[in-house]
Amino acid sequence: MQRLALAALSVLSLLSLGTAEGASLNVGLAFDLGGRTDRGFNQAAYEGAKRAVTESGGTLQLAEPLKLSEVGQGIAGLAQTGSGLVIGVGFSNNGAISAAAKANPAAKFVTVDDLPTGPNTVGLRFREHEGSFLAGYLAGKQSATGRLGFIGGLNIPVINRFKSGFVAGVKFACPNCQVRSAYVGTTSEAFNNPKAAQSLAAAMMKNSVDIIYAAAGASGNGLIEQVRLQPCIRAVNLVRGAAFRSDAYQNLPKSAAYQKSCAGNSRPTFFIGVDVNQNALGDFDKQVGTLNHGLTSMLKRVDTAVYSVIRDVAQDLPWRAGDRSFGLSNGGVSLAFDQYNQALIPAAVRANLKAVEGLITSGAVTVPAK
Repeated sequence: MQRLALAALSVLSLLSLGTAEGASLNVGLAFDLGGRTDRGFNQAAYEGAKRAVTESGGTLQLAEPLKLSEVGQGIAGLAQTGSGLVIGVGFSNNGAISAAAKANPAAKFVTVDDLPTGPNTVGLRFREHEGSFLAGYLAGKQSATGRLGFIGGLNIPVINRFKSGFVAGVKFACPNCQVRSAYVGTTSEAFNNPKAAQSLAAAMMKNSVDIIYAAAGASGNGLIEQVRLQPCIRAVNLVRGAAFRSDAYQNLPKSAAYQKSCAGNSRPTFFIGVDVNQNALGDFDKQVGTLNHGLTSMLKRVDTAVYSVIRDVAQDLPWRAGDRSFGLSNGGVSLAFDQYNQALIPAAVRANLKAVEGLITSGAVTVPAK
């Protein structure tokens, strides 16, 4: 039976999850802003850690920051309470991970999305640009206006990999398409500011952007909310120079609310989710058979990466310090296909996506990372 115990760690939330008496593996997991229920990056790490710890019979301690100044504060405490493996989620935790690794050479430390220093550290990093290229290719093929959008949390290398891959994918599918981009903020709080992301999405839609991809953590929820509030673009509102190229979803069943608010010459708007499968969040009427507004999600398998490193330590496999890279070739990134977007992506487009993926993994197409 699982047992839950709550303890206080300064102003952070520390949760201990145990599955076996005398468990040998004690894992500490420190989140970035947004926490384990952000429906994205942090949550994926939590799910992977929970699965690995449950299978191994170990324990899991969680440190959750409530504000930006608390990010990284729980890492030293996790190491001091006996965690033999401490994982920091996000680049903002990397400094604290590197410092704790130096102070605790007998323990092992991991940063998700950055490369810490020290022989007892590992960086779990992703080729986000590869999966984002596929997302851009799909958006370029399916856009009714030829105008796409990208919202990043922060102007940093990891987010720019998302952007670069997406823009390149759009251009590969549709050389004449345009891509507008914007960033939510200038600090890590940009990953937990849905209102700011919603404002950026609204501005893009005013410029006839009909598909927007966000790589902004919990801020991406603001994009989803804007698509819910503005589920279509009307012909009368198209900006100068914009025109509808197609009506790919003309015959797809639509909710009564959509038909009422989008009557006449209009085209639906879509978001592309990130990190975890967010397709279902675009099912605004809770009817899977009607038009869904989540075109797809670019899965960044943080859960798989975190699971694998914990499993390796639990099985006492040789420690391989340094960079561990995850991309299309090893299942580290992919697009999400399910019942929510099945009707949105024609079989021919899906086949083309598979072919493009093969071009990337074979090296025939090089995806820019910046």
